[in-house]
Amino acid sequence: MKVKYELLKEDKNTNARHGILHTNHGSYETPMFMPVGTLANVKTLVPEELKDAKSAVILSNTYHLWLRPGEDIVEKAGGLHKFMNYDGPILTDSGGFQVFSLAKPKDISEEGVKFKSHIDGSALFLTPEKSIEIQNKLDSDIAMSFDECPPASANYDYMKNSIERTLRWAKRGKDVHKNENQSLFGIVQGGAYKNLREFSAKETVKLDFDGYSIGGVANDGESKEDMYNAIDYSIPFLPKDKPRYLMGVGEPIDILEGVQRGIDMFDCVLATRIARHGNAFTRYGKMNLRNAKYKEDFTPIEADCDCYTCKNYTKAYIRHLLVANEQLAGRLLSIHNIRFLIRLTEDIRKSIDDDYFLKFKEDFIRNYSGVSK
Repeated sequence: MKVKYELLKEDKNTNARHGILHTNHGSYETPMFMPVGTLANVKTLVPEELKDAKSAVILSNTYHLWLRPGEDIVEKAGGLHKFMNYDGPILTDSGGFQVFSLAKPKDISEEGVKFKSHIDGSALFLTPEKSIEIQNKLDSDIAMSFDECPPASANYDYMKNSIERTLRWAKRGKDVHKNENQSLFGIVQGGAYKNLREFSAKETVKLDFDGYSIGGVANDGESKEDMYNAIDYSIPFLPKDKPRYLMGVGEPIDILEGVQRGIDMFDCVLATRIARHGNAFTRYGKMNLRNAKYKEDFTPIEADCDCYTCKNYTKAYIRHLLVANEQLAGRLLSIHNIRFLIRLTEDIRKSIDDDYFLKFKEDFIRNYSGVSK
């Protein structure tokens, strides 16, 4: 079946909403945070640990799986779920973000994008049709349209031409999408330009996708104001009966700001990336476990956290692992960080249900300094 969005409760004072995303691999509440498993693996973690963290949808990457091991290998394995042994829903991105980080503007044509492999430098060519073909074979629950992800610095004329081409690519991809059990999401682009965001949203909705995402909001050089404005410019034109996904966003405060504006789904590599560098999310900002002050701190990262790490290990032990360059440190911190963001969305859903979302948001932001400790 295609994914279905069921609205349970709308906040009285904002666009925040609590819903359920129904998929072929279960039904899960939104707003939700989706861990990223680029190469069919959320770094260092096994599926059982993701389930223990209450994970629902996770992401994998079309570009990376195209190169290694190849979509045909995954298809022969029975699809991505069986290949990576994850029985929850999976979303595959189109590869667009990775492609455009490797391509030069002159290599982007109406047909597709020429670029070089980040692995061996070989020449590659990716089109909207090829992206969808790969995702059909991966057999994810949700596939993403192939889009151009322009830099935040792109001028108006470039951005206008880009979104018009992205719309043409979206139609081409939809026309060749053959997996009847796989949903296809459209992507709204337009940078920081209000009229372009509106145009992109309206025209993308006309193509009638199963869900809609807002892209181009996690680019280098983009301000928080531009990110939030991009959501504000897009949301009014997206249907209320379909899921809304903000691509590549996973900072706790950004999740709250996105939910307030009507976003249902978030993803980001940040949770596992900062973990590998010794950092943990807490309600009072990011904590750097390498700091010497934790050498004799025999308490968990957060006393009230129900994750495996906090129930079993101390800051002193994790700091020891970090200083000794033991990989278990990043693993334990990844478990905590993913659970932290999922717990945040659980608390958000409760605050919407009980009509205190804005107070919850204000209290969280007041406590969350955002400064490493």
